[in-house]
Amino acid sequence: MSNIDIDIGIGAQDREKIAQGLKRLLADTYTLYLQTHNFHWNVTGPMFRQLHLMFEEQYTELATAVDDIAERIRTLGVMAPGTYRAFSELGSIKEVEQVPPAEEMLEILTQNHEQVVRTCRDALKAAQAGDDESTIALVSDRMRVHEKTAWMLRAMTQ
Repeated sequence: MSNIDIDIGIGAQDREKIAQGLKRLLADTYTLYLQTHNFHWNVTGPMFRQLHLMFEEQYTELATAVDDIAERIRTLGVMAPGTYRAFSELGSIKEVEQVPPAEEMLEILTQNHEQVVRTCRDALKAAQAGDDESTIALVSDRMRVHEKTAWMLRAMTQ
């Protein structure tokens, strides 16, 4: 926490707990952003155009989300993580070393969007306990986006 007094109706301890959940959400979101961008660049096969464009829409949305989450952490008076090491330590999404086939990309992204939903649920608990409506709204919106994206990705593999 910083030495600057912040009086937004949420105590320092609650702000720190909320920020910790948001840091994990930021790490998972950033890792998913990188993964989706990687798949956008490297997808091949009969669904190339459709997946290439879909992945672009997804990573563009994730790039905005990363900024929103980091700015919320800063609003709470906590420094936002911004290194690969920090994201690796905080996050629960694992990197994919190789470029998988398109079908496997869809499965990996589905699983990782579902993981972000679970990370959102954890972050939401701290925000609810701290009566932080702004974070609750942000995290709820993120959860809805990831649930819908996971559904759309699953629909492409059936």
